Amino acid sequence: MSASETPAPVSLDDRYAAPDGRVLISGIQALVRLTLEQRRLDEERGLDTRVFVTGYQGSPLGGVDLEMGRAARFLDPAGVVFRPGLNEELAATAVAGTQLLEQVPGRRHDGVTGFWYGKNPGLDRAADAIRHANTAGTAALGGAVAWIGDDPGCKSSTLPSSCEPMCQSLSMPLLAPGSVAEIIEYGLHAVAMSRAAGLWVGMKIVADIADASATVDLGSLRETIPVPGRDSRGPAPILLGAAAVAAEHDLLTRRLDLARAYAREHGLNRITAGAGNTTLGVLASGATYAVVQRALSDLGIDLDEAGVRLIRIGMPFPLAYDELVAMTSDLDRVLVVEDKVPFLEGHLKQALYGGERTPAIAGRDLLTAKGTLSAEDVATAIARCLGVERPRRAPRRRGLLPVVAARTPYFCSGCPHNTSTRTSDDTLVGVGIGCHAMIALDGHGRGTQVGITQMGGEGAQWIGLSPFTEDRHFVQNLGDGTFHHSGSLAIRAAVAAGVTMTYKLLYNDAVAMTGGQRAEGRLDVPALTRELEIEGVRRIVVTTPEPETYRGVRLAPVASVRHRDDLPEVERELAALDGVTVLIHDDRCAAEERRLRKRGKVPAATQKVVINERVCEGCGDCGDVSTCLSVQPVETEYGRKTRIHQASCNTDLSCLKGDCPSFLLVEPGTVVRREPPPLPVELQEPLHGAGDEVLIRMPGIGGTGVVTVSQILQMAAHLDGLHAAGLEQTGLAQKGGPVVSDVRISKRSPEGSIRASGGSADVLIGFDVLGAAAEVTLAVAAPERTVAVLNTSIVPTAAMVTGRVPVPGHAEAVARVESATKEQFLVDAHALSEALFGDHMPANLLLLGAAYQHGCLPVSAGAIERAITLNRAAVEQNLAAFRWGRAAVSDPEAVRGAVLPGSVPQGFDEVIAARVADLTGYQNAAYARTYAEDVRQVVALATERAGAESAAAIGLAYARGLHKLMAYKDEYEVARLHLDPDERARREREFGPDAVVSVLLHPPALRAMGMKRKIKLRRSAGVLFRGLRAARVLRGTAFDVFGRAEVRRVERSLVTEYRDLVRTALTRLTPATAGAVEEIAGLTELIRGYEDIKLARVAQFREQATAALDALDEPAPTA
Repeated sequence: MSASETPAPVSLDDRYAAPDGRVLISGIQALVRLTLEQRRLDEERGLDTRVFVTGYQGSPLGGVDLEMGRAARFLDPAGVVFRPGLNEELAATAVAGTQLLEQVPGRRHDGVTGFWYGKNPGLDRAADAIRHANTAGTAALGGAVAWIGDDPGCKSSTLPSSCEPMCQSLSMPLLAPGSVAEIIEYGLHAVAMSRAAGLWVGMKIVADIADASATVDLGSLRETIPVPGRDSRGPAPILLGAAAVAAEHDLLTRRLDLARAYAREHGLNRITAGAGNTTLGVLASGATYAVVQRALSDLGIDLDEAGVRLIRIGMPFPLAYDELVAMTSDLDRVLVVEDKVPFLEGHLKQALYGGERTPAIAGRDLLTAKGTLSAEDVATAIARCLGVERPRRAPRRRGLLPVVAARTPYFCSGCPHNTSTRTSDDTLVGVGIGCHAMIALDGHGRGTQVGITQMGGEGAQWIGLSPFTEDRHFVQNLGDGTFHHSGSLAIRAAVAAGVTMTYKLLYNDAVAMTGGQRAEGRLDVPALTRELEIEGVRRIVVTTPEPETYRGVRLAPVASVRHRDDLPEVERELAALDGVTVLIHDDRCAAEERRLRKRGKVPAATQKVVINERVCEGCGDCGDVSTCLSVQPVETEYGRKTRIHQASCNTDLSCLKGDCPSFLLVEPGTVVRREPPPLPVELQEPLHGAGDEVLIRMPGIGGTGVVTVSQILQMAAHLDGLHAAGLEQTGLAQKGGPVVSDVRISKRSPEGSIRASGGSADVLIGFDVLGAAAEVTLAVAAPERTVAVLNTSIVPTAAMVTGRVPVPGHAEAVARVESATKEQFLVDAHALSEALFGDHMPANLLLLGAAYQHGCLPVSAGAIERAITLNRAAVEQNLAAFRWGRAAVSDPEAVRGAVLPGSVPQGFDEVIAARVADLTGYQNAAYARTYAEDVRQVVALATERAGAESAAAIGLAYARGLHKLMAYKDEYEVARLHLDPDERARREREFGPDAVVSVLLHPPALRAMGMKRKIKLRRSAGVLFRGLRAARVLRGTAFDVFGRAEVRRVERSLVTEYRDLVRTALTRLTPATAGAVEEIAGLTELIRGYEDIKLARVAQFREQATAALDALDEPAPTA
């Protein structure tokens, strides 16, 4: 299609409203479109039918119900009825009910087509319901289709899955679409087959199709769908005795034969290439067939020359053996390509068994049963079958590449599960289904984890385990979505078995992993307590951050309410009781609460948590106690500190438990919206060197808009009259986890798998530099091909926030990307975005602009900007971000000068001057002169012994270390820093000059008296701090009432101790030991925190200092 043929004007409604032409549509949207296509097709044929859709959400079909809701204005007028299911089994029974319409006297229509959806474990759960329904049959003008979400790679499931064996067990025909377009085409065939054969028909929908999107030409999708017969089959049999036997016999013979005949007539199983003169056949189905196409493309094989025949199996079950024989018996060898179990391979062997000419069958012997097959796996197997070598890729420039930290899925900022799942290490814990299952990825403080069950089985494992162990008590995590789905029966079973255990019922009022839906059949907490009491639960405690909301609420007599801070104590109390107890943790899903705030359905947070970075010691205690991804380490002039990332913070307030006086609560005032300045350069169109097809890989972070950029790029291609296809690989990422998008843009419809294969990426847009440097990303890059555009900002991982791994600089990650790519463009997109807009969210659009201006993208700027406008989200800001990204490539210096004119002082003289000024304010000018003179003496000694270059490095480390110890943060200094004008100006820029600020303090004196929580000072804070600042003249004197504490005595002694340490090290300084001496001078970075935390770090400092000095005495190794 040319640009002139593209529908004009293009609208997002086209995916449902356009009658024909080309539309951009996702896999989930294609399922919704399928229901509309079926209704339109029936209407055109004069059939009075309706459509009914029900099921239970689960990846990769987790968004079906949400998309149905969004499309209601199209579905309702078309006669498509959607009802979410309580669980998969009951939903399947509901679909079975649609096929009974002609048996009831009050029917309003001639037939109803029923669609069921669920992931493959849901198919297992619904198997008995579907077996009954399939045996009973379908109506001639009805039909029943099961959308089965398969997850062979275990992307977001507890087990890898493959639905073919279960469909065979159910005698349910299965169709396997291999692209977004085929979801609609095969879906229409599924309905037609169900009507013609009287069978349920399954559709295998894997993640690489459900999570994909593509431009689809609608015109030809309905052309081959037959008109259904109108003759009634009569009432469905009552499946008892002889009637059941007869129905099953009819199913296994006549009806399955009708399905085979339908597949034969419509060419669902066919040869697609290399009909004659071939020796090797490659047989595959569905998405795996697309992987085969990609593998052959990567190999660069001419099928005719190589003697290769491609066989596409569109209906893996039931297979017509005579068809299989006809397509394969003349070959020498057949390679069967399929994920997981050798299903097709077994059928092919059975079909060929005993024949006159039988080709050799290869499959599982050459291909792994582990996970999802990649194009590289398949290409290697094909090359082996042909006896050829795979084309060699240019080697990466490996050298000694640094290792970078991996980004793993983690709890969203403020997630209640992050708090509620913590427990002592000696507690036996059963992992449950839901977001809270991420405790298995982060065992830190989450108990001793003892297995995970299927959905709804939570806790029942203890019934079988408890009689054979001395362990008395067990804790089982159970989400509220799972409870309403089926988990309530597990609690009933535990009570009936008489075991002693606590169910931790995590009530966040949303099925968060699949989009934040409310659970069907939801009970509120008071009703839950009453139901649980009736079931026989001995005691119930509700923990919540807002216990006051339960005043006057009628709970069960065995239930009580406590603050969430009491959760450890509540756990101990419940563990001491015999029988089944339940802890209901009532705290709304943070991600859903954020969505509701944006929509105005929940009041916005009135207070923001802010950290005074000058008071902060960067000890990480707040990150450790909260494990919140919004509590982020940040580098400042005075070393590593901690900052609350406001854009991602959900004001959970758990970080306030950190033992630190740097926390503020700010009630925002009148904030002047930050307007970016005019572009400092005039934008020129770049030179584009793109070929016929461009593959773009985009690694990023969940919740930052990676998928949005992918959708904008695909829409831009569509607007330019090009073909586009994309695949969003999100896994468990809600917010903070790794996300990868692959986008293909071409002049003709892309064939084969969308997912990038080895060395095939043309462009790498690294929204997350850690993700860009990951091995899985570097594997798809090629040194002779790939252009990288990288955001150099490091967004901390969960391990970094909690201090388990250090926060690296970006240089290590960039070095890894440089080893695997042809050229690179680097920009600190977060710093630029926050300087321009006061927000990090536009950073990805900024990087997209940089990639465009670098000439990487085969679409026009006008199309990208039109796509941004169509997206209708922060349009003006995103347009500006895209243009500023372009400007950052056109003239980086001009952009830096216009937006980031200041810089952190790094030179020796600047460091000294800044710290002399600070120490003057800390105490007085004489104190500061002592510091400056001390540093000069160290530099002089180091210069004499090791030369000027080494002396500068040692002197810089010593200047920073000595200042840190001399400016120890006692009560006087904390007061001075809270009055710091620079910190106040920063707050006013962010929250307005009329913002109300409260300081949170936990004075040691009050702590010693037993006060557990911090006190909040508002108006009195300024008076108190000014008084303390003035009293700093008492520091170190007999009148210093604060100086008598142990930590203050240690702080004063450390100054002398550190001076002596460095001077001792300098006596052993030589050019060869300069690096070791510099490290000794930098050991003060270990000393962080307040009170007990600081004392523990001092002990660590002293231990390492002793070891470092001892190492200096050891003789240098000889060559």
